Amino acid sequence: GFRGGAPPLRVRAANDRGVNSGGSFVLYWMIANRRARYNFSLNRATAWARELGRPLVVLEALRVDYPYASERLHRFVIDGMADNQRAFADGPVLYYPYVEPYVGAGRGLLERLSADASVIVTDDYPCFFLPQAVRAAADRVAVRLEVVDSNGLLPLAAVPQAYPAAVHHRRFMQGALRSHLSDWPSPAPDLSSLPGRLKALPLDVTTRWPAATQELLSGSPVALEALPIDHVVRPVGMRGGSRSAEVALGAFVNERLSSYDQRHNHPDDRGTSRLSPYLHFGHIAAHHVFDAVMK
Repeated sequence: GFRGGAPPLRVRAANDRGVNSGGSFVLYWMIANRRARYNFSLNRATAWARELGRPLVVLEALRVDYPYASERLHRFVIDGMADNQRAFADGPVLYYPYVEPYVGAGRGLLERLSADASVIVTDDYPCFFLPQAVRAAADRVAVRLEVVDSNGLLPLAAVPQAYPAAVHHRRFMQGALRSHLSDWPSPAPDLSSLPGRLKALPLDVTTRWPAATQELLSGSPVALEALPIDHVVRPVGMRGGSRSAEVALGAFVNERLSSYDQRHNHPDDRGTSRLSPYLHFGHIAAHHVFDAVMK
């Protein structure tokens, strides 16, 4: 089949459906790598769009019934959605942020979009409820669904077993990593040769599943309070998103990296990278951090 955008070891088909060459667009269902940079999944979707001559649509959705859903977590993820909207605003990619207004409201959205899609690309993330969500979607969508691993420097498929302790995994990684360091996601994918931007999603889609409002994307407390999530766990001052992640990365490299080896085990000394939330929610990539640290 078609190859491009990501190393073959990082790409696998989640179903046995075919590619619909007559579809209206290529769809990237962004569920874990919630960023526009250093993203093998986005690179893969871009390569498919270029190969098929179809516009690229990026769907980033957020449900309201994930475990521990709260204003704090929701606002952090939504900050990232606002950054992604800005990142795709002036280019050929149609970005569609969808936040469920109530439990189950998003049901059927991906299946409906698959009726018009040529192929769907999503993120291969092994934790939380995402593997189950991808398996369920793979059975429902009408076209080929690919999952792409952009989790870290070492591809998941390169690890031969589940190691009983982190020290054993580190030993394996130290020997295996070098052969994968030549495979690097684009810091910013080249979108210049993509077909023109899709004007809009079908009206029945935007009516039944309207995009997140600018009020919600701005982090409005009023908009958050309207959602059926935990309102006791309030947002904190730390903002989510790729822009905040890059600021945090710069502060780490410029202010704390030189003493990290002595201070990282003392959180009360604030010697850690403070990048964990951004890595967890996919707002920054391990490859990006590696690039910055090595420079």
